Amino acid sequence: QVQLVESGGGLVQAGGSLRLSCAVTGRTFSRYFMGWFRQAPGKEREFVATISWSGGSTYSADSVKGRFTISRDKAKNTLFLQMNSLKPEDTAVYYCAASSSIIAPVTGSRYDFWGQGTQVTVSS
Repeated sequence: QVQLVESGGGLVQAGGSLRLSCAVTGRTFSRYFMGWFRQAPGKEREFVATISWSGGSTYSADSVKGRFTISRDKAKNTLFLQMNSLKPEDTAVYYCAASSSIIAPVTGSRYDFWGQGTQVTVSS
């Protein structure tokens, strides 16, 4: 098992920044991809970004490229999502997730473990 606990969500004005964190514990996950997803009210869950825990390669959705950055601190077993230039349409519950896929997974079905989520609200 892998346990994931997100933090760092909150209320921010448009144009502002937030950094989400995800504490990772449990089974050895050096071969995992770690990802961020989001789900807005009434909408489907949406892929945001993913990173190879061991190698650090990343892939992000077009909607957040240039604004959001995924990273990880291997020593602290923590995943991050730095979100800049936030827009009201970024408002959602953000989830971190772990996948044992060997290629960058961009769909939720490819992820094996999920956190409980953290709310991000961007006001206009």
